[in-house]
Amino acid sequence: MKMNSTQVFYFTLSAYIDTGSVKYFSFLIVLCLYVLIVGSNVPLIVVICVNKSLHEPMYMFLCSLFVNELYGSTGLFPFLLVQILSDVHIVSAPLCFLQMFCIYTYACVEFTNLAAMSYDRYVAICCPLQYNSVMTSRRIAILISITWFPPFFFVAVTVFLSSSLHLCGNVMNKIYCGNHSIIKLACKEPKVNNIYELFMTFLTVCVPGSVILYTYVRILKVCFSGSKQTRQKALSTCTPHLASVINFSFGVSFEILQSRFDMNNVPSMLRIFLSLYFLSCQPVFNPVLYGLNMSKIRSLCKKLVQKFSS
Repeated sequence: MKMNSTQVFYFTLSAYIDTGSVKYFSFLIVLCLYVLIVGSNVPLIVVICVNKSLHEPMYMFLCSLFVNELYGSTGLFPFLLVQILSDVHIVSAPLCFLQMFCIYTYACVEFTNLAAMSYDRYVAICCPLQYNSVMTSRRIAILISITWFPPFFFVAVTVFLSSSLHLCGNVMNKIYCGNHSIIKLACKEPKVNNIYELFMTFLTVCVPGSVILYTYVRILKVCFSGSKQTRQKALSTCTPHLASVINFSFGVSFEILQSRFDMNNVPSMLRIFLSLYFLSCQPVFNPVLYGLNMSKIRSLCKKLVQKFSS
């Protein structure tokens, strides 16, 4: 849809499928998914915050991860629930840019948080005797600050650049707002936006990815040359993290491909599913991966449930 005016007050999200009466069933599924995300992440955040025995580096990074997943899913699911019930899938420009900010900061923080966790595991496995002297409270605070504040700044610049564009259309083939979809609507090619988008992708994906890759190469070297006990410790602590990294990388990879290439040959339902997977995979799977795998969290969760039920 081309428009004479370059001022856009709303965007139309054209990726939604008219499901008729099935939309109420879809609404129920998405609502249950959001309730599951909130119901699984909030108790873990509370357990970690109120129990001093869990105020260790690994659990503090986990708490940061769960908070981010709650934040990211809240940036999508309430909006998605309204859109499912609506017959006209439009979103105001300010709300669109706000949602884009929430989704992109969630993705960036998730990657940097996973990188910080891999560094923590690297120090614990490769330098166990120096762990307490390296992972001090100050170092943890710095790492968590790096995890959160730079992504918010970089994404704020992205949103500012996109909101300043002169647009010649307002239809996005998405179910939520995306930066590249807005760039495609620009009246002329926005070179500054494209360059900055590549720069931000490098900082928020390639740099954390390199940290994760480096730490796991070092961990594998120690495992192959170390004792059976060392290998078991590495396996028990790194398996959930590695599964989380692979899971999230898959979702991000498809989202990047879908944003930049023509995916019309892919069935619409599959595109929608994978778009939602990018934002719902971590909030659903991580509480299960870490909550069930770590005995400390399991036992404290049981105590919390027993306390409230008694």
